[in-house]
Amino acid sequence: MAQITAAMVKQLREMTDSPMMECKKALVEADGDMDAAVDVLRKNGIAKAAKKAGRATNEGAVAAYIAENGCAGALAEVACETDFVSSNPKFTGFVAKIAQVACETEPADVDALLATDMDGETVSDALTEMIHVIGENMKLTRFAIRKPAAGAVASYIHMGGKIGALVEFAFDKPETAASDAFKTFAHDVAMQVAATAPISAVREDVPAETIDHEVAIYKAQAAESGKPEAIQEKMALGRLEKFFKGFVLNEQEFIKDPSITIKQYAEKVSKETGDNVRVVAFDRLVSGEAAN
Repeated sequence: MAQITAAMVKQLREMTDSPMMECKKALVEADGDMDAAVDVLRKNGIAKAAKKAGRATNEGAVAAYIAENGCAGALAEVACETDFVSSNPKFTGFVAKIAQVACETEPADVDALLATDMDGETVSDALTEMIHVIGENMKLTRFAIRKPAAGAVASYIHMGGKIGALVEFAFDKPETAASDAFKTFAHDVAMQVAATAPISAVREDVPAETIDHEVAIYKAQAAESGKPEAIQEKMALGRLEKFFKGFVLNEQEFIKDPSITIKQYAEKVSKETGDNVRVVAFDRLVSGEAAN
């Protein structure tokens, strides 16, 4: 039996907004497994989905780069030791430069990016130099690149680099990228991704294991109702629909105008531009999350 510490109970409470004693019971039942304890709380109707932010502990920053024509972009994350350094303009500017190099060279992975040239030296050497200048250990943890064949990308950086969003859009006419209607839409959607942490742009891209996991939770919840099995099935499917509306970007309510979904907002912009504007995919990086 795993030892349940006060720190573990506190972490679970922060992740789920659940009462302290319920968190302790769930951890005991799950033998100290944090993810399993979250499921215990959810099955008992005490908690909703866990907050990912509760797992992010490292300091660092996420920065974005968007090509001048708006048709390519990248995010990069560099971890550091303190919050003071993570908000230092010299540090965040350095991370943004790495994002630019990633976008322009399209390396296969972090090791390849570290070996890539940046202003006459490798990214790795530049990182080492930055460590010496600022006096903290740093690590290039991950990056994301988007270059649609026909469309554009947009980014949004929240809380000075704590969260970065990169969204890919598809449309047919190149001139759409320069329209005010599209630019506003693209900025709004990137901000929505940063704020709401969706799982995917469309429900077809939600991983099958995620859906199976949610359905199992909803069926367990429905079983508690004591209603006939056929009704339980309908209850579970109804809750799955709510899940899609909450976590699939195109099906989410637009945070600035909840009367429309993101897909309906895209349709509105399509009419304004005389084009077929779609939200295709996105990347969302939260500083420190990769280390947990």
